[in-house]
Amino acid sequence: MGRCERGGSAQPAGGEDDIAGDPCGVPGGEWARSLTPELKRAGSGGRGQVAVRAQGSAAEIQWPPDPADPTLYTMEDPRRGIRAVHSESTITVYQAYSPEIGLPAVREGRFPARWKRDRMTWIKPSFLWMMYRCGWGSKAGQETVLAVEISRDGFEWALRHAILSSYVRGVHPDQATWQRQLKHAPARVQWDPERDLRLRPLPYRSLQLGLSGEAVRRYADEWTVAIRDVTPLAREIHSLVSGGDLDSAARLLPQERPYPTADGLLAHLRG
Repeated sequence: MGRCERGGSAQPAGGEDDIAGDPCGVPGGEWARSLTPELKRAGSGGRGQVAVRAQGSAAEIQWPPDPADPTLYTMEDPRRGIRAVHSESTITVYQAYSPEIGLPAVREGRFPARWKRDRMTWIKPSFLWMMYRCGWGSKAGQETVLAVEISRDGFEWALRHAILSSYVRGVHPDQATWQRQLKHAPARVQWDPERDLRLRPLPYRSLQLGLSGEAVRRYADEWTVAIRDVTPLAREIHSLVSGGDLDSAARLLPQERPYPTADGLLAHLRG
């Protein structure tokens, strides 16, 4: 299994429960090379809004956004933010598993006994990032795509107890302290480039939340409210994208909205 050194952290490459995705973040800096100077400035600092429209032959990035356009994904911080389907009490995250795990989870509304509660698992609020990770449900061992509705209380508990998966100067006192915290933290956060309908990286990042120890057990046995099989939806959207009908594909996407992060919920995770 390959490994990647990033900011002093070693992450295994491969396996849905092992990593959030690109173990080193942006693959080869490909998205940065494609940005205009205006978008580079928007994505690298300051506050404002970035909006992504899935139309035409490519994802079109509009600046400033038109808030009346329902096909736009907007957020206050263009660099890092949580966009998700959420209600007053729950948030939906995505995972992908083999049918042997995914289908019983859907039938029973909870993860089966064979789902390992003693290993790290990564949850993703972004549907399109999940599609990038699992190849629209085509990758071995990730053929069943699950939408897992969990309590916001549990999700926010995990964020408050999480630490960044990589050492960031200015966020952590020093590398040794970060390593000690990482070793004992029940959750870790990784920010990876969000994806457009063609699964290309966008100039802002999406949250990946890794759970282990107490957090993974509570996720499976306490926080989970419902589990749905969204594999047919993934395949339908993929078919439309493959046929070039991005407008129709965009209309089928889950309606992800900025997740409220008041009270400094992400202050220690903004590195």
